[in-house]
Amino acid sequence: MIDDDAGSAAVEVPGRAGLHLVLASASPARLATLHSAGIAPEVVVSDVDEDAALVDAAVAAGRELSVAEQVAVLARAKAEAVAARLAETSPSGRFSTSVLVLGGDSLLELHGVAHGKPGTAEVARERWRAMSGQRGTLHTGHHLLDLATGRAASGVASTQVDFGVVDDDEIDAYIATGEPLAVAGAFTIDGLGGAFVEGVQGDHHAVVGLSLPLLRRLVREVGHDYTRLWSRSASL
Repeated sequence: MIDDDAGSAAVEVPGRAGLHLVLASASPARLATLHSAGIAPEVVVSDVDEDAALVDAAVAAGRELSVAEQVAVLARAKAEAVAARLAETSPSGRFSTSVLVLGGDSLLELHGVAHGKPGTAEVARERWRAMSGQRGTLHTGHHLLDLATGRAASGVASTQVDFGVVDDDEIDAYIATGEPLAVAGAFTIDGLGGAFVEGVQGDHHAVVGLSLPLLRRLVREVGHDYTRLWSRSASL
């Protein structure tokens, strides 16, 4: 999966034809996906308290949230936090050009339980023993805000992931690399963990952490042409 919110960059949004994208996450995987798609966003870390955001949302709903609802809540919280920070830097509180802020979050659902970053080798080992030979669903939520108009759009891409049968020696070797400790679901599909993923049903971009088809739909929903995000400064 992806690692999230690892750092930040200066807020000087580049763009094309007056349409600029701010990525409310410092995930290298999300940024690389955008670059490969011809988009060069500015990165601004959200610093959202994810646990508190989920608790507040569950209290407001009066029930336990589904995993898909959880990623939607967190994506919105991250986008809104960054949008508020950017609004503070605008003297008039308005934007002469369209600035789109994209928040994202991903969780793996396995047997009805949400799994984020394991954090420790012990948790990652337990997680992989449970995932071995199983099918999980990777939920990736996105929330897009247009700072110039106030319009917003949100969506979730859910992709089924089939994990291969992985023995304890392979699990220990994978954990020793450190890769699975800081990524949602304790795996990557675009890194070392890709060898343990037997199949994907759905949007493979979403498994990396950023669904390009969903982003396109959201950009159109807030009233813009997705191709205006393409930038010559991105790595094509």
